[in-house]
Amino acid sequence: MSDAPKRNPASAQSVGHRNGLQTQPLNRNIPRLFVAATRQNDGKTTTCLGLFAALRKIYGKVGYIKPIGQRFIEIDGVMIDEDSFLLNSIYDVEVPIEAMSPVAIDGTFTRRYIDDPENTRPVLVDKIVRAFDRTSFQKRAVIIEGSGHAGVGAVCDLSNAKVARLLGAKAVIVAGGGIGKPVDEIALNLSLFEKEGVDVVGAIINKVHPDKADIVRHYTGNALARMGLPLLGTIPEQRQLLAPNLSQIVEEVNGRWLNGRTAGAHGRITQVVVGAMAARGIIDLFRPGVLIITPGDRDDVLLAATASAGVSSQPLVSGIVLTRNVLPHPKLMEMLARTSIPIVITADESYAVASKIHSMTVKTQPDDADKIPIIQRLFAENIDMDMLVPRLQSSRFD
Repeated sequence: MSDAPKRNPASAQSVGHRNGLQTQPLNRNIPRLFVAATRQNDGKTTTCLGLFAALRKIYGKVGYIKPIGQRFIEIDGVMIDEDSFLLNSIYDVEVPIEAMSPVAIDGTFTRRYIDDPENTRPVLVDKIVRAFDRTSFQKRAVIIEGSGHAGVGAVCDLSNAKVARLLGAKAVIVAGGGIGKPVDEIALNLSLFEKEGVDVVGAIINKVHPDKADIVRHYTGNALARMGLPLLGTIPEQRQLLAPNLSQIVEEVNGRWLNGRTAGAHGRITQVVVGAMAARGIIDLFRPGVLIITPGDRDDVLLAATASAGVSSQPLVSGIVLTRNVLPHPKLMEMLARTSIPIVITADESYAVASKIHSMTVKTQPDDADKIPIIQRLFAENIDMDMLVPRLQSSRFD
């Protein structure tokens, strides 16, 4: 493969410039893949994390950009998309972070755009294509992460399908596990990309139940083949990727730490137990990964947890959430403080806490070091890169 093309400032006016605004990328040759999903939380960012590692093994230097984002953190006074920050934290993309997140959609953005689309859209396009050129400089491939399904962004005349076309990218569509539902949703998204002249090079089915992987792969693959779309792979559901850590749970339930924050904040919670039974019964459930939810006046449950910590170098439970803002007896609190059991307190009732945890959408965070090798392995083992890479070799422009 050839090296990434160098910039040629002298040719700027001849390649997509109008009234001082850049309307097309200068870099028109390197492979670029636009990652879209059929709906929110289908695993688009996880796919970018997995594909980035896989493409880096093939191309060496790989760039990343999320042209339009909606969830931001502030870095040095600049609003940066959370997913851009995440991927750069994991892989050190060697791209200015502001170029990886050029357009921020805040709460009033759409109203401001609709009030003045003629003047606003050219400025947005200019930001996106200039950021893409910075992202792709001296790279041999680029991943472009969309903001959802193909139509997201249409309100500001920059849907995902239009952005993919603007940047000359091929697209891949990610859908959740199943057969009928993902195929129907992929077909809907495919039509929008095709309307914009974007070549969709394949689909990925994510979060597939391991026991149904062969069936989903067979029937979904055949159904997509009838649409002329290859199935690039199916990603089996992994319990650890769906499990929140205790710090995320604290934020979800608006809790505050009482004990064990340093040791327990990043502990992965795989099972939630509501302490409504007698302590004798709950002891059998104590194991790593278990979170106990109980009012602070359940002395029997808390004494059982304290005793279990006393006979082990590590707590047998990964955390305790005390509910209704009820603190244990001061003497019992002193005993708990001498253990390393992570303890949190919240104003909610026990079952409200359990419900919130059950309904959580667990996003990969920059400090989720345990998740990244799992994601990389899943994509290395389950995505057909030999099918994907040849389809990326040519870029499309009018």
